Amino acid sequence: MTNQNDRYYQPSDIKDALQTIQQLFNRYTDAPLTQELIDYHQKLVNQLQTNLLPLARQQHEQLRVDQITSMIAVMQDWLKLRLAGRPFNGRMRHFRFESNQQPSFKRRVHKIRGNANHRASRH
Repeated sequence: MTNQNDRYYQPSDIKDALQTIQQLFNRYTDAPLTQELIDYHQKLVNQLQTNLLPLARQQHEQLRVDQITSMIAVMQDWLKLRLAGRPFNGRMRHFRFESNQQPSFKRRVHKIRGNANHRASRH
């Protein structure tokens, strides 16, 4: 039999909590928008604002404060975009927004003197 408190994840520090929230956020970014998802999302944003941000300020960790404010901004932008009916083309990585659209380069490999380790690409 498991205890009721064993269901909930207890992060060890601020970074661990931020990584967990980031993973959870990246899981549902493309999910269909429902009231339950919006409530869950607001709960995560509230967790960042009320628990983690004051804790980071109390510990005088400016890097974590910046990361938390960046995460809050990305998560609020996600909700605005999704409520407007537009897609969220990206994900959160290193506590910042990262676009899915990578620049593509056309590339033809040109072998010089047959050595496969040294290849030049002529664009």
